[in-house]
Order: sequence, then C-alpha cells, then structure tokens
Amino acid sequence: MDAEEYLSVLNPEQREAVEHDGSSLLILAGAGSGKTRVITTKIAYLISQKHVDPYSILAVTFTKKAANEMKERAVLLEERASYAQIKTFHSWGAYFLRRYYHEAGIDKNFTVYDDDDMVQLVTKAIPSITKKDAAQIAHKISLAKDYGLTPLSEDFSVIDADEDFAYYYDAYQKRLRETGNVDFGDLILLPYLVLQSNQQIRHQTHLRYRVVMVDEYQDSNVAQYLLLQQLSGIEDEAGVYVCVVGDDDQSIYKFRGAEVQNILNFKTQFPGTSLVRLQTNYRSTSEILSCADSVVKNNSDRLGKTLVAERGKGKKPTLVFLPNQDDETEFCADLILNAHKNGVPFADWAILYRTNAQSLGFETTFLHRKIPYQVVGTLKFYEREEIKDALSWLSFLANPRDEIAFRRIVNKPARGVGDTTQDKIVNASLGQSILIGAKNVKLSKKAAEGINFFCALNEELSSLLIEDEEKSKGRHLSEFVEETIKKSGLEEYHKSQDEVAGTQKTNNLQELINSAALYPCTKAGLLEFLDHIELDRTLENEDDQSNQDRVTLITLHNTKGLEYHRVIITGMEHGVFPRENKSGDELEEERRLFYVGITRARDELYLTSCAMRRMYGQTKYMSPSPFLNEIDKSLLRVLGKKPDLFAPGANASQDPVAQKWRVGASVYHDDWGHGQIVNGRMSEEGEWVISVRFENGGIKKFLPKYQKTLMIENGD
Repeated sequence: MDAEEYLSVLNPEQREAVEHDGSSLLILAGAGSGKTRVITTKIAYLISQKHVDPYSILAVTFTKKAANEMKERAVLLEERASYAQIKTFHSWGAYFLRRYYHEAGIDKNFTVYDDDDMVQLVTKAIPSITKKDAAQIAHKISLAKDYGLTPLSEDFSVIDADEDFAYYYDAYQKRLRETGNVDFGDLILLPYLVLQSNQQIRHQTHLRYRVVMVDEYQDSNVAQYLLLQQLSGIEDEAGVYVCVVGDDDQSIYKFRGAEVQNILNFKTQFPGTSLVRLQTNYRSTSEILSCADSVVKNNSDRLGKTLVAERGKGKKPTLVFLPNQDDETEFCADLILNAHKNGVPFADWAILYRTNAQSLGFETTFLHRKIPYQVVGTLKFYEREEIKDALSWLSFLANPRDEIAFRRIVNKPARGVGDTTQDKIVNASLGQSILIGAKNVKLSKKAAEGINFFCALNEELSSLLIEDEEKSKGRHLSEFVEETIKKSGLEEYHKSQDEVAGTQKTNNLQELINSAALYPCTKAGLLEFLDHIELDRTLENEDDQSNQDRVTLITLHNTKGLEYHRVIITGMEHGVFPRENKSGDELEEERRLFYVGITRARDELYLTSCAMRRMYGQTKYMSPSPFLNEIDKSLLRVLGKKPDLFAPGANASQDPVAQKWRVGASVYHDDWGHGQIVNGRMSEEGEWVISVRFENGGIKKFLPKYQKTLMIENGD
C-alpha cells in the first residue's frame, strides 16, 4: 500500500506519532483512540519510508491475540513487515532463551512451568511446608521475578517481610534449575540477567534490534522495564530507537505485578523522550467520556489527558439505586428484554462486575427468564485436567528431566508408582534424565513393573518423532499427539469418568490433537507447539461463538481491550467496588478499573447500586460507592431512591468521619450492644449523622464524632 494512502487516514496526533524519529517516544493513547492503527502504521512507515530493515524491528505486547492482530495489520500495510519480530513479551523471552540457553543455565529442550507446576515444585523443594503455604510461596516467587529480584537480592520487603522467603526462593530456584526448565517469570528475568551480565550477547542484540516497540506499556512490570533498558542499550549508548504505547489511566494489573510507575517515569528513565497524546476517542459518546473523565481526574498519579468524542454527544448515562441484589438482576433482565423486543440484539449488552462471585445471581435470573448469556473468565481450556495430563506427557517426552510432568503422568492411570517411589526416582535423577535414574533405583515388584512399562512407552513414543524436518513432510504433530494420548491410557482414563464429563473430556483431547496439525512431527515441532500452548495459557478455549446472540457477563478486569454497545456496571457499593479497605495507590487502581469499565461502552452506560446485599452469609446494608460521588451529577440520569450519602451537595465522599461511619459498617455501643449503620446524612450544620439498627431491633441516631461509647467493630 502506498504510504500516503495509509498516512492520510490518521488524525494529526496519530500522524505525529507515526512520523516521529530520533529520540525515544512515549505515545499516551487514551481509550478508543486508535493505538493499534498507530503502532502498525508506524512499523510500515519505518520500513517503507525510513528504510529500516524489518528484521531489526522488535514489537512486543502482552497477549497472543494482540500480537497476531498487530502483525496482520502491519503486513496489510507493508508486506515486508512479516519479517519483523512481533510477539508477546514472554514468547520473545522463550525465543531468546532457546538461543542462549547455555548462558541462562537451562536445558536446551526446556519447557515452561505454569502456576500449578510451580506449587508442586515448591512442595518438593521444601517438603516441610503445606500445599497451601506452597501456593502462597509460589505466588510470591512469581512476584519476586516480576520485580526483577533473584534469590541473591538483598531486599524482599516489597514481596514478603518473612526472613525465610529468601531461603524458600533459593530452594525453589535450585530445584527448578535441576529440572532444566523455566517458569513464566524466568522468560523475562533470565533474558534480562543474560543481557546485563554478558557484554557480547548484549552487543549482538543491539546490532540485531535497532527499533524496539512496546504496546500496553502501562501493564509492564519492573522486570520488563529492566529488560527494555537492556534491549534499548541506553547505558551503552547503542542508539536503539525505543517507542512505548500505553495509557496510565488503564493500569489495572498491580496484582499481576504491573507497575504504573513504568509509564509515569518513562520520560525520566529514557532522557530526551518525546510525548504524543492520542486524545480523539472513536468508541464512546461525549456523555460517557465526560463521566469517565470526572472519575479518573481524582487520581494524582497520572500524566493527564482529556478524551474528545468523535461520535458526538449521545445518551446520558443512567445511575440506578435499587433495594437489593435480586432487584438488581431483575432490573438488568427487564432492561435487556425490553430492548430486545425493540430489536436490540442480546450481544449488544455486557454486564460488568468486580468479582466473579457476582455472576451467580445474573446467571440464575437469566436462565429463568430465558436470556442467553456467556460468562467470560471461567475455566480456561489449557487449565482443564485432561488437557494438563496430555500436555504433561508431551512436556516429558520433550524433556525427560521434567520432574513436575513426570509426577503428574507416571501413575495416571494407576501403575503402582506412588509418591514414595516417585521421590526415590527423582532423587536418583537430579540433573539427568529421569528415565536413566529410574533404571538405577531398587523398587518393589509392582512399582518396577509400572516404571518399566512407563520407560518402554516413553521410548516407543519418542521414536515416533522424526529428527529431520525434510523427512517429516506429510506427517503432522497431531498424529504424534493422538498416539501419545491413546497409548498413555489417558483417552480411556478420561472416557471412563462419568458419562457427561467423559464425553466433554474426550472432545477436549480431540481439540488438542487438532491444534497440533499445524506443526511438523519433529522434536523441534513439539517444542514449538509446547511454547505456543504454555505462553497462551491465559486464553479461553476458543469455541466459535462469534455468531451467537448472547449477553456477556464479565469481570471488570477481563473487559480490558473490549467494547460493547451497552454496558451495565453493577455492584457500585462501598466494599464491593471499590473493595474493602482500599486507600492510596490501591484506591487509585480501583478508580482506574472503574474508568476502564466506563470506557468499554459505545452507546449506553448504566450503573447500579444496592441498598442491601447478601455477603458472607448475611444481608448487609450498603453505602454507595464513593466513586459515584465523584461523578458530576449533571452528567447522570438518576433512578430509584437516592441514599443520603448521595444527596446533592453532600460532601460525604471526602469527609473522613462519613467515610469511617459509613452505611453497612458494624458497630458496638456500651448500652445498646451490637448493631449496623443503616443510614447516614450530612446535617445542615455540616455534621455527619448516622442511624444504627441494633440486634434488639431498635434504631438510634448518633453524631459519631462526639460519641465515645460507640465503636467501629472488626477494624471496619
């Protein structure tokens, strides 16, 4: 495509970002501002107009879907973009480690351990701890790697104040290295450590990559920032062009290790950086964007921007106050069904909530009222038992040092090889093939028969892999996967489960076989297949639901990058959204999450808030989310009975007394006993007045600021 043809469709800010060169560039891309178009156009522009070798371009993002879309769109604009490396952060890390495995201290044929594998390895590295503790330690080890910390790091206070954590981390890492494998954190941390410590490899990498682009930079963690520093050659003055794209207002993954300070401090970390703001929004109407802006501007940690709607004014967002969560689900059902009678497809609607547990009421109501729906964020395809079993077999065939895979499959179906026998074999095999170690261990007759069968089966299956790709023409890896599933006994094992689950599990195994048809029946093909799967674990099983008309039920976190014509954000109550006891940076992230939810809506936005909600086995009185008070009331159409906390002119959301003594809080009075605050309002004198319902049924009013015999319970 001619360059002027694809440049002419850009707005001035987009074009400025595309044509920028020289210093580093930060593109601050607001929601719905066309950032993917800018990135893909910039790649094409660099190749066609700046004569940059596509081989020297590295562009990374966070999901396989985003990487694929980026590559496809770049190639449509410039065919030579197919030679650029456009990958996820983690898949690039795997690519790098396949090349420099020796320097990284790992096995050439490494596989990637997921969260469950990590937990199991922790239990083997530290036998004295419980599985529950192992899960917590594994999570903290992942976080440590996200922060760029190794077992030799001096300060783990950001991860865990426990003095034993360094020991646990070290024991786990030693055991992991003995297997020759890596975990997800290693896919970022190890390339960083190799580049940092090896000048020759660092120099080679700088010669290879002259342009490095990072998408969704607000989702990057500390280790990814450190890796970017090494790739950029900023310390070596290598002159690599660095361009990052992101939105500080959409940084919502702190719990996964994402660090919003990466994007906020980019200009400081990369001196001379230019900043381009993309502020024209092509998704939502101005009424919706004004609502979003009035919320997020309350955050102090942001670079600042104001989105402008290309589509015009639109319909005013609606805030609905409801008595309880059952009324909330019925209201949503009525809204959707009435719209459907007027020709609005079910698929136009998305119901957003803060936690997965909130979906249950909607599922029940929608089933009774015959509203088709899909729940996004349920069990992922690659996390299902039968799929993990099959993948463990494939992982072990690729790398016979893989302890976690061995333990999962050696006795499934049962072969008389229990935990004690497995421990003996693994301990005799550390640093070498488990199949070799198995031959040097004295076992009982039953265990020996089982392990001999297992070893023979491994040899038989391994022989089916062809070494030379030229000789594999006409044979696909799917044949190998199918043979592995059948001969290992997994197919029969899962078919013999209960009839319904068995049928589904067999179908899932068949889908896994189908997905291997794109790879050659070689060792390299198997490793490529496993890389693809392990790095895609977060994706759902992609059944074709594109033509099915159904409402989407989805958590706010899962909506990132999506859009819907009509959005309902539910559970807008203190303690639900934002979650309990959030303050400072955590409250700012919750606010950004609300901003993300609002900006998913194209045409219509609804917010629902309940006066009471069933929580933790009891009905609790709720107060409106403090975020609702941050929205200019002129921007909302309000339905239902307004709570006192939402009274026009009340400044309860900023008043510390009102925040402490809020509706729903549990209290104790020396004379009246235990109770709960059921109402709160600001008096004409500016004093916060509460009504408390006590266990004896009586309701009393107090000025809590002056009430010494009334106490907040449970640290609320």
